[in-house]
Amino acid sequence: MSKTYFTQDHEWIRVEGDTATVGITNYAQEQLGDLVFVELPEAGKVVKTGDTAVVVESVKAASDVYAPVDGEIVEANAALSSDPALVNSAPAGDGWLWKMKLADTSQLDGLLDAAAYEKLIA
Repeated sequence: MSKTYFTQDHEWIRVEGDTATVGITNYAQEQLGDLVFVELPEAGKVVKTGDTAVVVESVKAASDVYAPVDGEIVEANAALSSDPALVNSAPAGDGWLWKMKLADTSQLDGLLDAAAYEKLIA
C-alpha cells in the first residue's frame, strides 16, 4: 500500500515500504510551463533533505527539484530524457522524476498530506 506526501516546494513523494517515487506536483508544472529538458540524477547518488536532486528546464526558467527526505537514488525516469513533456502531461504518473531508498522513514512525518498541500496552494 502506498501513501503520498507533499512538500512546500511542490514535490510529491509516493512511499511504498522503504522505497519512494518522487515528482513535481501539477501546480508546480503549471507554474513552470512546458518542460524542454530534465537533468536526471545518477543511480547511487545519496541525497539529503533539501539537496538538489534534479534540474528541470522549461521555456520560462530552470528550476531545482529538491530531495524531500534523505536517501539513495535507485532509479531515474529515463523516459524523460527523450520526452520531458511527460512531466507536464502526467506529473503524478508517467512524469515521475526518480525513485529512492529512504534512509529514515520518520522524516515523512514532517511532510504535508494532500489536504494540507491543497491549503498551501489555495
